[in-house]
Amino acid sequence: MKNERENFAKRRETALEAKKQLLERVKSAPKPDQAELDRKRAEKEAAAVAREAREAEKLRLKQAEAERKAAEQAAAAQSQAEASLNTEADAAATAAAKEAEAAERKAERDRRYAARKARQR
Repeated sequence: MKNERENFAKRRETALEAKKQLLERVKSAPKPDQAELDRKRAEKEAAAVAREAREAEKLRLKQAEAERKAAEQAAAAQSQAEASLNTEADAAATAAAKEAEAAERKAERDRRYAARKARQR
């Protein structure tokens, strides 16, 4: 038992000594000077500003593209509506022409009938 306690105490002292040495090494490490910290902070801020500018440009391009697509869709819908109106107008004109032709044929037929009846009398 005594040997185990000694081993434990020795390991514990060794660990404490290692921690002290690590702390001393960290304390003695060269600290970054204020100029370097300021330079790094300025670099980070510049990168953030550039990133925000890129994102704003990307958003502006996306909005412009959306507006362009909306304008194209509106133009396509308008041209389709005009084509539909033209088609309806053509159909109405064709129907009117057919009705006029049918009326002419009927008038011609009635004239021939009247002439035939006049000859028979």
